[in-house]
Amino acid sequence: MTSPDLNLLFALDVLLTEGSVARAASRLRLSPSAMSRTLARLRQATGDPLLVRAGRGLVATPRAEELRQQVGRVVQDAEAILRPATLLDLPNLDRVFTLRTNESFVEEFAPRLVARIQADAPGVRLRFAPKSDRDVMSLRDAAIDLDIGVAGETGPEVRIQALLRDRFIGAVRTGHPLTEGAVTPERYAAGRHISVSRRGREKGPIDEALNRLGLRRTVVCMVSGFSAALAMARTSDLIASVPERHTEGARAGMRSFPLPVATAEVTISMLWHPRLDADPAQRWLRDCVREVCAASR
Repeated sequence: MTSPDLNLLFALDVLLTEGSVARAASRLRLSPSAMSRTLARLRQATGDPLLVRAGRGLVATPRAEELRQQVGRVVQDAEAILRPATLLDLPNLDRVFTLRTNESFVEEFAPRLVARIQADAPGVRLRFAPKSDRDVMSLRDAAIDLDIGVAGETGPEVRIQALLRDRFIGAVRTGHPLTEGAVTPERYAAGRHISVSRRGREKGPIDEALNRLGLRRTVVCMVSGFSAALAMARTSDLIASVPERHTEGARAGMRSFPLPVATAEVTISMLWHPRLDADPAQRWLRDCVREVCAASR
């Protein structure tokens, strides 16, 4: 059995990225005719036209679209394997790393993370970007080095590693009626609540759990962050339901209690693009984040 020419994978990745034989030839420093012959070999190997004429340009076939991300990952992994390792000079490292996460993570973990970073690399600065609709492009383009939060649908090209698990609890001011006696589902539902949602949603998993018991809570206001919810609950009779480990410092002086209904724990993960896997500084950054989160357990 003849072994496949793995150089074709690199050529296919460039062709699918550029969508042009001429531009692909320029990137690979080949003549257009040599690039055309390579495309012919790829068509023969895959049994698919891959790129077909549409007007004055070329468009990818459905098979080529399927291969695009898969080929990209294979090429990135191969480049990482073949890239020589370099020693990381942390005392002289001068970089800005951007971490996209919510304000609760920043308030609870950022001071320790900054101290951990500065101990090794005083020239490194951290930029904490606010959460928005997650997009893979910002990771792929290195606009974001790490995305920290609850991982949703991310696509196959994003690396994910769990950092910690958290659960939701209730938080009220000192002297709140719920600080006396058992917090039953009925007493909890009867209170006035603050809903936390970046998308402005009034209902969520807590409401679903209450509904299963035939109960309904009254949400009187909605905010986009847990810090705002705790600030309001601290000076009123409102009830804030917040993640326990993310808000430990922010809840100082308040009374907390386990929710009287069953809700699923959430897993906080860090996400990054595989193109950063082999970068020594990025590996060190991820190690620091893991260390700080592990220390909070």
